[in-house]
Amino acid sequence: AQIGDDDPRMKGLDDKSKAKLRAAFTAVDEYVQNGQVVGIGSGSTVVFAVMRLKERVTSEGLHVTCIPTSFQARQLILENNLILGDLNITPEIDVAIDGADEVDSNLNCIKGGGGCLLQEKIVASCAKRFVVIADFTKMASVLGSKWLKGVPIEVSSICYVAIQRKLRALGGEPVLRMAKSKAGPCVTDNGNFIIDCHFGLINEPHELNQKLLNIPGIVETGLFVKMAEKAFFGMSDGSVETRMAPQAQ
Repeated sequence: AQIGDDDPRMKGLDDKSKAKLRAAFTAVDEYVQNGQVVGIGSGSTVVFAVMRLKERVTSEGLHVTCIPTSFQARQLILENNLILGDLNITPEIDVAIDGADEVDSNLNCIKGGGGCLLQEKIVASCAKRFVVIADFTKMASVLGSKWLKGVPIEVSSICYVAIQRKLRALGGEPVLRMAKSKAGPCVTDNGNFIIDCHFGLINEPHELNQKLLNIPGIVETGLFVKMAEKAFFGMSDGSVETRMAPQAQ
C-alpha cells in the first residue's frame, strides 16, 4: 500500500526524503523474507530500509542477519537492534539493498558518493540478488548525465599522484576527494584515498570499469555494472517506479 504524506513516518521529511522512504519500504517488503541474510548498503536512502526492517522484525517476528557495507551501516544495524552478521561467517547473501548516486536505463550505477564503494561492491557481489533504492533525481538514461561529481575511485594512498596521471591519459579529469572537518584527504573505512574522476557521458561503463581496474593501485571503482536486478525509484508524485535490468527480465 502506498504511504501517504499524512503517515506519521513522513513527518518532517522533504519531498526527496519521502521518495527515498517509499522506495526503501517497497524494496524491503518485496525482497526481504524470513530467515535471510541481507546486505545493508550505505547512505541516506538505506536509513529508511533499515527503519522498515526494524518495523517488520517487531510486527512480524522477521528474523534476518544483516551484513554491513560500512561503519555507518554497522552502526545503523546495531542502533536498530538488528542481528549483525559478518561476511566471513556468512559469505553468501540472499539479497543486498543499497542506494546509488546515479542509475542508467540498464541499471548500471555510479556509487561511492559517500565513500563506501569497496565494501558496497564486495557485499553486492556476494548477494544472489542486488536491488537499488533511490529517489527520482537519480534516474538517468546514461551515466554521467545527472551525477556530475565524477566516478568515485578508491585508490592506494601511496600512488594517488601516479594514478591521477594515468586517469588523465584515459581522458579523465581526476580530483582527490578532500575530507570534511579534517585537514587533508578523505580516508575510506579501508584506509585508502578516493579520486573523483570525470569522464563525461559514460556510454560503455563495462569497458571503462575494466580499463580502470587494470591500473595497479586502483582498489575498486564506483561503477556497478550489470550487478543490480531491479531498481526502486520514489517519484515526486508519491508513487514508486521500478526498473528491471535487461539481464533479469
